[in-house]
Amino acid sequence: MPQDKLRQKVEKLLSFADVKINGDRPWDIQVHNDELYARFLAEGSMGVGKSYVDGWWDCERLDKLFDKVFRAELDTKIKPFSCLFETIKAKIVNMQKPSRAFNIGRRHYDMGNDLYRCMLDKRMIYSCAYWDDAKTLDHAQELKLDLICRKLGLKPGMRVLDIGCGWGGAAKFAVQRYKVEVVGVTVSDNQYRLGKEICRGLPVEIRRQDYRSIDGVFDRVFSIGMIEHVGCKNYRTFMRVVKNCLKEDGLFLLHTIGGNGSVATIDPWINRYIFPDSMLPSAKQLSAAFNGLFVLEDWHSFGVYYDKTLMQWFKNFHENWEFLKEKYDERFYRMWKFYLLSCAGSFRARKNQVWQIVLSPQGVPGGYHAIR
Repeated sequence: MPQDKLRQKVEKLLSFADVKINGDRPWDIQVHNDELYARFLAEGSMGVGKSYVDGWWDCERLDKLFDKVFRAELDTKIKPFSCLFETIKAKIVNMQKPSRAFNIGRRHYDMGNDLYRCMLDKRMIYSCAYWDDAKTLDHAQELKLDLICRKLGLKPGMRVLDIGCGWGGAAKFAVQRYKVEVVGVTVSDNQYRLGKEICRGLPVEIRRQDYRSIDGVFDRVFSIGMIEHVGCKNYRTFMRVVKNCLKEDGLFLLHTIGGNGSVATIDPWINRYIFPDSMLPSAKQLSAAFNGLFVLEDWHSFGVYYDKTLMQWFKNFHENWEFLKEKYDERFYRMWKFYLLSCAGSFRARKNQVWQIVLSPQGVPGGYHAIR
């Protein structure tokens, strides 16, 4: 198809989102390579992300662009054959089976502690903050951790399990603030080593292991931003693991990104370059996973806070680029910028959500008091 026809097709699609090619508004795209149009139409979201990293186009405010794109549901308008193949593969193959459990650690969380130190808050909490009345990222993440601890009713001496403990920030907070003991598990070498260092001298044990090999009995369990790596074929297994290691009068809190519909894959570009073998659970999938195992005590939704969290992460990343660029190149900068700001746009458009779900094995006697 001639180049001008391809451009016209892309222009028409973008018009549904009020986005112009070479326009003068912050969310308009500036095209540097006319081969972009064929790539957009042939590759969908994969082509959008790869061509941005390649420098084929720019946009002053990627977050605003993707807010408009997702609200107009342009992500559903183009479905290349490769997407169909990935969907079929995900339905047939368990992409998060035990032999692949450590892939996400190696490919994402082991990217470099320097990157995450520069981007995240002082405790290195890599999940949605709870802004409420917070003015800074540090305060918003502290509010989130304290909210989790209060929802779980932590008391001195309790033994607590943190599934997907990151660099140990949540475990350290719970120990210091609520005088509990914590076992944290991660599939990342860097998180394992730095977590042990951060929690040295505290009643915290950091383990490098897959959640399926967890043993022991705990008063409370929480998992923050980890089930996104579990996969729909394994949600039931995950819930059984939690049930088996939780006391009968215990509580489990699950903090997760959620999708508005049930899927078996994640966005192709995100899957290849950012979070391999990951996917966002739906309410239906999670409910089915804990059906008959747990009593639902509370379901708290605050996805709009992830927009603000991601924007703050990008600000930190951008402001520290002079230091980071000694190790990471310009293509990495563009890739990471695209990741953070496109995700901010998705939460702003309410395409993705954030949930904190509290579950109990047998129901809290007299009822659970929801905490906000």
